[in-house]
Amino acid sequence: MVFPRRKPPAPSRTAEPARTAFEALDRRLPLAEGARALLRKAFPDHWSFLLGELALYGFLVLVLTGTYLTLFFDPVTAQTVYHGRHTPLSGLPMSQAYSSTLRISFDVRGGLLIRQIHHWAALVFVSAIGVHLLRVFFTGAFRRPREVNWIIGVTLFMLAMLEGFAGYSLPDDSLSGTGLRTAHTIVMSVPLAGTYLSFFLWGGPFPGTDLVNRLYGLHILLVPGILVALITAHLILVVHLKHTQWSERSRTNRNVVGRPMYPHFTAKSAGLFFMTAGVLTLLGALAQINPVWEYGPYRADQVATDAQPDWYVGFLEGALRLMPPWESDLGGHTVLWNVLIPAVILPGLLFLVLYLYPFCEAWLTRDGREHHLCDRPRNRPTRTGLGVAGLVCYAVLLAAGGNDVTAFGFRVSVNALTWFFRIALVVAPVLAFWLTKRICLALQSEDRDALTEGEETGEVTQDVCGGLGEGRRRLSADRRYRLLVRDLPAPLPPPADTARPARRERIRLMLSNWYHRDRVELPVTAEQRARIAERAAAPGRRPDED
Repeated sequence: MVFPRRKPPAPSRTAEPARTAFEALDRRLPLAEGARALLRKAFPDHWSFLLGELALYGFLVLVLTGTYLTLFFDPVTAQTVYHGRHTPLSGLPMSQAYSSTLRISFDVRGGLLIRQIHHWAALVFVSAIGVHLLRVFFTGAFRRPREVNWIIGVTLFMLAMLEGFAGYSLPDDSLSGTGLRTAHTIVMSVPLAGTYLSFFLWGGPFPGTDLVNRLYGLHILLVPGILVALITAHLILVVHLKHTQWSERSRTNRNVVGRPMYPHFTAKSAGLFFMTAGVLTLLGALAQINPVWEYGPYRADQVATDAQPDWYVGFLEGALRLMPPWESDLGGHTVLWNVLIPAVILPGLLFLVLYLYPFCEAWLTRDGREHHLCDRPRNRPTRTGLGVAGLVCYAVLLAAGGNDVTAFGFRVSVNALTWFFRIALVVAPVLAFWLTKRICLALQSEDRDALTEGEETGEVTQDVCGGLGEGRRRLSADRRYRLLVRDLPAPLPPPADTARPARRERIRLMLSNWYHRDRVELPVTAEQRARIAERAAAPGRRPDED
């Protein structure tokens, strides 16, 4: 049976023009259906999920303040004589880029405030992306189906560092010029292609004439455009794949529980934006940062001994200072291992490991399921230990980047401090891994004790015989659920046949056993184990299929 389509009623003459226009647009572009689905999207309540929004709002402040600064900055290295309001530098020859930076700081109304807000926002932007990546790593939110979003996040972090370095280098002051001299040495260390890359980027021998102008185009057009595209793709994937969620009652691996986007999340996120913008404005007004007028214009024959880069590239400075002076002559070409290894190979390996880690962990477990529940870091001691070891390694390199300033402040030998950091770079990450893993296992034991004996109340009881005991109470249902519902893969079992497995498979079995063997089993009954497996089962699959 065919039902005839109802004829739409004739529009009333008193209908509002705006509503008629909206309905006409909606008939051509299905906005209403998509908007309703977006407004119904569930967002988690936990504070850690706001780290991504913090990075987004830092980027918005960067765009707004950077647009204002673009109107007054002149990215030209041609020499001029300064005759501005900052009298200590009056009459000195300098580049037009440095002169325009001084003009923004002292002559343009609100220029210094906007410039400092821009710099603080850049630090917050890179920091928020880094902390957000750490949250994703330690909770296992990079697993299937979110591997692509993890790759986008790592790429965003790398581009944010590049964007920060480009903006940091534009004023052409003594500090940024020292950083560009270091960058020139790094480029020159690339075998065979280094001299060609240097000539192309700098437009001739250092300091060249073209790099500042090229960094300017990179800083205001190319990298921001890529960042906008990747952020858009990241947000689309977040909406499509939904957020991960912590294990709590009514929250399983098959559903999404949270507050709707409107009005709850919209109000919370808008408040976070205004708080971020307000704090950045206060920092820009009250906390001085990057006072280029104190550094003076850059001269290639002058280098400040206490020059320090921003924190996100400080680890490269530390790696350069710790590397022994190794060089080799290969086929008539000098290979500077003391620059190539710490400044080219090390960051390349760092980002390669970050890109491949989700796939390596899945390979160790043969895990192809979807994961929507967050892991508690204590329940994955090896992964948590690896993450903490990486952070400690980064902290040692960052501290080593200021070894001259530290040695001067504490009146110690620079050579002795350098050897201390070299030893710490090898020993400290290993100790951090071992200690973190032991702490995670101890916390698992504490969870087991809480399940069997209850949580401590802080009260001490005494019986009639004089014996002392600690007071305990039964765990609440919410906490028992949070402790019990966890998904811990077991080490891969050896093959059933007696044939010796291939070398690749033996390596996988060995690494899987090392990665997953250490755990504390919780006291659960067979019925509880079945219910846990049901809640941790992947969407569209039965518990016995996992």
